[in-house]
Amino acid sequence: CCTVWVDGAPRVACVTPARRVAGRSITTVAGLEAEVRDRWAQAFCDTGASQCGFCTPGILMRLAAGSWRKRSSLPDGGPPTPIGRVQAPRVEPSSRSVETALLAHLCRCTGWRSILEAAELVASGEGPRPGRDLAAAARRAEIEGGVPQQVGPEVALGEGGFADDTAPLDALVAVPDSEGGWAVGETLLEARAAAGKIQGRRTTLEPGWPIDVPEGHWALSLQTTWTEPAYLETDASWCLPGGEPATPLANGGAFGGKTASPAPTVARRLADEHGRAVRVVLSREDTVRMGPKRPPLAAGLRADGSGAVRVARTAGIADAIGSSGPGLEVEEVDIAGPPTSAAIRGAGWLEAAVLVAATRDEAVVRSPAGASAEAHIDDDGAISITVSCGEPLDDVVLRSYCTGAAHMALGLVRSEAIAVDEHGVPHDLTIRSFGVLRAVDTPPISVEIRPGDGPAVNGSDAVMAAVAVAAWRAEGLPPRWPTRRGAASPPGTAPPAPGVRN
Repeated sequence: CCTVWVDGAPRVACVTPARRVAGRSITTVAGLEAEVRDRWAQAFCDTGASQCGFCTPGILMRLAAGSWRKRSSLPDGGPPTPIGRVQAPRVEPSSRSVETALLAHLCRCTGWRSILEAAELVASGEGPRPGRDLAAAARRAEIEGGVPQQVGPEVALGEGGFADDTAPLDALVAVPDSEGGWAVGETLLEARAAAGKIQGRRTTLEPGWPIDVPEGHWALSLQTTWTEPAYLETDASWCLPGGEPATPLANGGAFGGKTASPAPTVARRLADEHGRAVRVVLSREDTVRMGPKRPPLAAGLRADGSGAVRVARTAGIADAIGSSGPGLEVEEVDIAGPPTSAAIRGAGWLEAAVLVAATRDEAVVRSPAGASAEAHIDDDGAISITVSCGEPLDDVVLRSYCTGAAHMALGLVRSEAIAVDEHGVPHDLTIRSFGVLRAVDTPPISVEIRPGDGPAVNGSDAVMAAVAVAAWRAEGLPPRWPTRRGAASPPGTAPPAPGVRN
């Protein structure tokens, strides 16, 4: 997210010591030439390559540096020169070169494909695509994301309005400490020093499956493990004494992961205690330790779709499972681990829908919201999706959310997991350790939208379930998700590229 240019070449700022850039030229997204900045921002908007907009400024800086272009399009010698500062011939980018350029990045929302389309659009030299209703696009984004969301070129530049952006400059900063409380300081550095912050790490502990399958004679069984929602904008809020705290949801819903965030309540309490504005900021490690997870479960099904599910005790999870699997008996069990939430995208009902569809060999999945979706995976891995969710409102936004849902489903089935020890403590604390599929691991995804007569409803959740069914079938319906974790170089678990830090 923090990519900048150092002498025209992209660098990840958070791991670049200031002493190494002394006397060199530093360019942020705000310092791009206006024509370059506007062209890329418009392309991201036109293709749906940005949703909340948190990760896209860094991605935009990476791609605008031109390092993904063929060498023939670059000047001789030296680092890649930013597009717009030389008269380089237009060269169509290869998908693989753009995917490789994105190895230092993660976009959890879009599933990568629309970002490749944005690069192709910029390379083609086409102007803005006319006639789009951005207000309708924002309505579709709110339906898919669950919270109000802006849509426009400015969002790709990080101007969607995030929780920490408007905090007063003189606000105190609070971070979680190691004893279940909050350390407060004048600066983030001071607060983290007082908290004794533990740096993120990728553990050697293997993920496990914490719940056993119910006893019985089953035609099909499934165990799931701990997974991290992996939203990019970590929880943050701020509040004035006696005021209303800023919402951590900001311009994105975090897939349900921030629904019960502690940040606003803590910001209000600490602001009243100190008589000053207080910012509450969670690090990546904090969100993994404290943030809610998808409830792990274990299920057995008979051929008629009836069966039993044992699931981590979670408010509302039994009803969620029952909405898609009315023939399933649900038993909630207590297990050691991080908090769980039924608000996580598709939690409970998705697994039930996948199990029932797989047992009955059904292709179409219907969500509790009333949408329907079908997905197929070709022999080469390409995913084709059909979705119907009422009035589309905006095809670009709907397709972006559906593509991101397909990416998330593929990861859930094949690669995503975090290690949690017997005491319930998460040990995988870095983005790279979650098993989220990178751009180079993500197959082509096509989405066909079938307009419906009814009102607009969420469609991407139905797509996530449909792709999970297709992915599980393609793997041969093995009894555990993720199906490829622990295999030789599984997708999403390869080591980072040279120069990329965890």
